Amino acid sequence: MENRKLRATPAARTLAKRLGVDLLNVTGTGYKGRIHKDDIAGFNYEEKIHISPLAQRIADEHNIDLKGVVGTGYGNKIMKDDVLQLISDPVLKARFTLNDFGDHASPVSAAGSKPAATQAQPAPESLKKGQPSPQPTPAGETETVPMTQMRTIIARRMTESYFGAPTFVQTWEVDMTELLALRKRLMEPIREKTGRKLTVTDLISMAVVKTLMKHKYINASINREATEITFHNYVNLGMAVGLDEGLLVPVVKGADKMSLSELVVALKDLTERTFSKKLLPDEQAGSTFTISNLGMYGVDVFTAIINQPNAAILSVSSTQQKVVPRDGEIVVRPIMKMSLTCDHRVIDGLTAARFMTDLKAAMEDPLTLLI
Repeated sequence: MENRKLRATPAARTLAKRLGVDLLNVTGTGYKGRIHKDDIAGFNYEEKIHISPLAQRIADEHNIDLKGVVGTGYGNKIMKDDVLQLISDPVLKARFTLNDFGDHASPVSAAGSKPAATQAQPAPESLKKGQPSPQPTPAGETETVPMTQMRTIIARRMTESYFGAPTFVQTWEVDMTELLALRKRLMEPIREKTGRKLTVTDLISMAVVKTLMKHKYINASINREATEITFHNYVNLGMAVGLDEGLLVPVVKGADKMSLSELVVALKDLTERTFSKKLLPDEQAGSTFTISNLGMYGVDVFTAIINQPNAAILSVSSTQQKVVPRDGEIVVRPIMKMSLTCDHRVIDGLTAARFMTDLKAAMEDPLTLLI
């Protein structure tokens, strides 16, 4: 038999590699069956079978192929009765009908009558006296819209990450006094050299990049089968950017080779093109570590979900003036909280603590970042 010639655009190949989609299983919509990026984006979601636990159990016990079956539940979810329709044995049907296993069908007793709780109840006193029955409260206005392609991909990837990886979180406080002072000193020199404004995020990113190069497990990734760990001898820094339509993660490739000025330019360029929707697919792939910063919105503390296949993600919160003890005295200092979410399959608690210790030290003595 002649092998099928695989035709796919570069963007489709890049996205397929990132999402773990086998191109041989995708039907292309382009000329001569060429696979486009949109074909990859919708592939996993469209092929996924939505089924209730009981329906899945029945199908597994009786080797029933559910491919192509459209369920009667919400969103075409396959329910118990949908699977029972495919079983011809009346005895088996009766066994599953006479027992309530948690599906949404109403249970029926062995005698054929519904439980007492479902039988007719006496009329309320207000109806006996001829009083008008209470009117239902009008429902508020709602709007239901289909999920966009971006939102669908985000939903799937976040679900896979949240339920697929055992995670733990460490939250640390950082005294931002020295880092804020360094930013103030460097603002004008950086502006003159790059034409860009130096932000706190830029300095935090530089500290993260420098620290990652000393901690290979934090800058690692794990394959989908959880059988291999890849250590990266470079840093491709992902920066989560929120849009009205969803979340994108542009990636600064080779961030470990950049000076502070170069990193400032790269971060600003990618962020601006993300907001203007001019980001290329390749610029959203290949991250080794990700930062999610909500500090500019006054968030006190939060924990982000790992951007797989990364092994960790750093959540940066707002800087707030707090009363803290220093050298036996009570002083007011700008304190920022940061949280590291880790994939426990790759990173242990001690490994995370060592990374956060070094990152905290780099941020509290930021002159070391310029050496």
